[in-house]
Amino acid sequence: MPVVVEVVPLAPQLAGLTGVRLPNGATVADALAALDIHPPEAVTLGVWGRPVDKTEVLRDGDRIEFYRPLQCDPKSARRARAGRRSR
Repeated sequence: MPVVVEVVPLAPQLAGLTGVRLPNGATVADALAALDIHPPEAVTLGVWGRPVDKTEVLRDGDRIEFYRPLQCDPKSARRARAGRRSR
């Protein structure tokens, strides 16, 4: 029985959520290959908010997500905003 997964957009090549139908036992790598997506090494892959490897076996209804590295430390940014407001 095939599985249907969604892929959250990473780049302009995908417009909104994109669904893909794959054979049972397909992995994250299979889904990316089916959509011809090649994420940069700095991007972390995840399924429903949980970081996974490309070898993760997908289940019907899974959603593949891409997580980019943080641009700055969130705690430092918050402290800086709070410091500006108190002046």
